Amino acid sequence: MFSLIFWKATFERAISTAAQSALLVLGADQINVVSVEWPAVIGFAAGGAVLTVLKSLLVGASDGNPSTINAETLTIPDGTGKRRAPRA
Repeated sequence: MFSLIFWKATFERAISTAAQSALLVLGADQINVVSVEWPAVIGFAAGGAVLTVLKSLLVGASDGNPSTINAETLTIPDGTGKRRAPRA
């Protein structure tokens, strides 16, 4: 959970969720950027990102993998050009 690769995967999830949350708010206003309440868009996006990071931390506490069902395998380059599973 304290590896760089864990945080990269978590950050990717947070950015994706923030973008989805922002699009949800924009879509609700039919994407009229002139009349959008930008503080609301930013608030929903930030809230979604925080929830994603918290979920990744809770899930990753058990096995160091931010994926809930371990559908994703995190690997770390070992200097040989090959990838290996992360150490527990």
